[in-house]
Amino acid sequence: MVDYHMTGGGAPTGLMQDGRYMQQEDDWDRDLLLDPAWEKQQRKTFTAWCNSHLRKAGTQIENIDEDFRDGLKLMLLLEVISGERLPKPERGKMRVHKINNVNKALDFIASKGVKLVSIGAEEIVDGNAKMTLGMIWTIILRFAIQDISVEETSAKEGLLLWCQRKTAPYKNVNVQNFHISWKDGLAFNALIHRHRPELIEYDKLRKDDPVTNLNNAFEVAEKYLDIPKMLDAEDIVGTLRPDEKAIMTYVSCFYHAFSGAQKAETAANRICKVLAVNQENEHLMEDYERLASDLLEWISRTIPWLEDRQPEKTMQDMQQKLEDFRDYRRVHKPPKVQEKCQLEINFNTLQTKLRLSNRPAFMPSEGKMVSDINNGWQHLEQSEKGYEEWLLNEIRRLERLDHLAEKFRQKASIHESWTEGKEAMLNQKDYETATLAEIKALLRKHEAFESDLAAHQDRVEQIAAIAQELNELDYYDSPSVNARCQKICDQWDVLGSLTHGRREALEQTEKHLETIDQLYLEYAKRAAPFNNWMEGAMEDLQDMFIVHTIEEIEGLIAAHEQFKSTLPDADREREAILDIQSQAQKIADYNNIKLSSGNPYTSVTPQTINSKWEKVQQLVPKRDNALKGEQDKQQSNEHLRLQFANQANVVGPWIQAKMEEIGRIAIEMHGTLEDQMSHLKQYEQSVINYKPNIDKLEQQHQLIQEALIFDNKHTNFTMEHIRVGWEHLLTTIARTINEVENQILTRDAKGISQEQMHEFRASFNHFDKDHTGALGPEEFKACLISLGYDVENERQGDAEFNRIMASVDPNNSGMVTFQAFIDFMSKETTDTDTADQVIASFKVLAGDKNFITAAELRRELPPDQAEYCISRMAPYNGPDAVPGALDYMSFSTALYGESDL
Repeated sequence: MVDYHMTGGGAPTGLMQDGRYMQQEDDWDRDLLLDPAWEKQQRKTFTAWCNSHLRKAGTQIENIDEDFRDGLKLMLLLEVISGERLPKPERGKMRVHKINNVNKALDFIASKGVKLVSIGAEEIVDGNAKMTLGMIWTIILRFAIQDISVEETSAKEGLLLWCQRKTAPYKNVNVQNFHISWKDGLAFNALIHRHRPELIEYDKLRKDDPVTNLNNAFEVAEKYLDIPKMLDAEDIVGTLRPDEKAIMTYVSCFYHAFSGAQKAETAANRICKVLAVNQENEHLMEDYERLASDLLEWISRTIPWLEDRQPEKTMQDMQQKLEDFRDYRRVHKPPKVQEKCQLEINFNTLQTKLRLSNRPAFMPSEGKMVSDINNGWQHLEQSEKGYEEWLLNEIRRLERLDHLAEKFRQKASIHESWTEGKEAMLNQKDYETATLAEIKALLRKHEAFESDLAAHQDRVEQIAAIAQELNELDYYDSPSVNARCQKICDQWDVLGSLTHGRREALEQTEKHLETIDQLYLEYAKRAAPFNNWMEGAMEDLQDMFIVHTIEEIEGLIAAHEQFKSTLPDADREREAILDIQSQAQKIADYNNIKLSSGNPYTSVTPQTINSKWEKVQQLVPKRDNALKGEQDKQQSNEHLRLQFANQANVVGPWIQAKMEEIGRIAIEMHGTLEDQMSHLKQYEQSVINYKPNIDKLEQQHQLIQEALIFDNKHTNFTMEHIRVGWEHLLTTIARTINEVENQILTRDAKGISQEQMHEFRASFNHFDKDHTGALGPEEFKACLISLGYDVENERQGDAEFNRIMASVDPNNSGMVTFQAFIDFMSKETTDTDTADQVIASFKVLAGDKNFITAAELRRELPPDQAEYCISRMAPYNGPDAVPGALDYMSFSTALYGESDL
């Protein structure tokens, strides 16, 4: 015989059911295992329990370890409590007959799935008290306690949980175990009062009088509940720790006596479950409304800012606007992209939960639909794209305007300097008193002036053209530019008129002139164009330039080199002009002629020519340095272009490849939904790990923008393309993960097996020929036929197919998604709570009445859910109504969207 482990009170554990039955937990000191007080309590309790059943057969026992020795009353006890017939007992008086009878009883216990460990027929026949008590405890566990289950707990835990729930509302009662929690007797009285309040005056009981409390409960139970007295109050109070098995045996009798009340508790649990789902859905709806309102409010604030096209007057102000826009792109927009994605995920999750709980679909407030948010977001991105293009165009415009304005001021200053004193000179009447020689000199001088005037005509036209372009580009200081240009043009007209008048006057007196100094005249004619050329050269050498490519700066360098190649010819021309002046001086010196101060035909002196020539010589190396600096800058810009293009030409195709890959993954996923989820999470993380490459590209793009580089011929990918592709990739992965999460919710809520999910996926993919993730009507009909649905009949089949299509495609989009397909198949293969079931549950709580009261709700439901029902139930107005009656029928149907609450 196998050794056995002894439990409290000396009774053996001895009970296992196919490895699944409970094992009693011994949490007290080993020294108390053989406590005689416990053995005494077990003897009395087990004896009373056995007699409560044996009296049905007209007999009883007096001594538990003596009266079962022959096995006859033991077999009779098993027949009474099981309702089954045992083999015929042997009536002999010999030891072998008694052992055979006891073995028949033990074999019957074993046939009920109970493995008896260390309990043999010989010990029972020999009157072994410990073994006999262990055997009776095994019978009690199997036939009185084993079937007790509360919320899928074990028998002991279920019985304890039942006691805790029933005694929870009572003061001074805290049931944590089956020993000391029952010593003061209040727990027994609370159990009786909870189910039969008319039998116990609970408020009059005192915690400091345990004997009275215990006797009161024992007497009431025996008198009114037909539960025999199995315990002595004095034994329980006088024992440091009452025997757990004795208490459990006695309490189990209360459980079975009140088992009818379990129906109300089950009904309450169903209502709590339904209400909890409803409350959770309401919280999700409120969260959606709040998040949607916040996102739409941010969009409505941001769009007017992006659509504000009020230009700034200076480049610095426009650069600040561009920096503000970059800050919006880097800091403010990314969190909103995440919020929008999360909002769509929350919306899909909520709709899935509503479908799974057989609730109507959630319809957001007006203007807060997902489509409204997508429309607003599309408007935002359109405004954003237009705003960026406008900013860049405005910066180019202001850069061009600054360049033109400076060029206008430079040319205007040169022209105004040249015209200074010209009107006074042309208004002189010196020819009226001059000699013939002086008149001829004046005429020649005037001819030289006309040559100079004609040379300046191009500059005046350039000034007018620049002013016109500044007006067309909306230069902020156009009024002052126009005023200055108008003044120059008016003055030019006056000079032309005065020049023409003076020439006519000189020509009228020309016949009076005889001689003229041809040498001075030649000097004046050659010096004036050369002087004008030098002024033009100085102007060109000081001219500002703006380029955007290496080719443009190389073109300017080539033009400058071409100009430098003409300098030797110009130097020879200068020496020739100076030689004319030198020859005139030599002739005068040779002939002792006293020349007047200066050349009478021109104001351009040799000193002027030499001074301007030196100025040209100084400006040439300065121009060389400026062009070289700009060439270095453009080479640096070209490096930035190539750096960005090399990175973009890698990142762009990578994003495109990932977009195609996630499309294939969404269609070709295998394994369990959890495996698919894990794979998608890993895939999502691998994509997120690529983020540093995007950040690096953003840094390179910022360097390009700071360098004012506006085009890049080395790549077709812009930063905007990369951003949009990256955001779209993350959103697609998140949506795919959400679809799998919803499939898991559907599977768990509907009890769909993994094999069914694989079968549904395989059927769906088989008919999804174009791999779009959705089935057209004909594809869906073929799928249904393959699953055994009769939708081919012209009349009944079409009606059935139209009904199914209305269920899976309520928006008439013409496509059936895999999620809609799964929802349909889960409805076809599983069951859910209905409004009728909830009404039936409320009817149980109401005691079969057509209404329920607030007191009944508070008694049967948790406080928060009881108040939830009370606040939402309408008053009951039926003919059997009483004050405070509530209508639970309309409330239940409203939970499922079948009527208004």
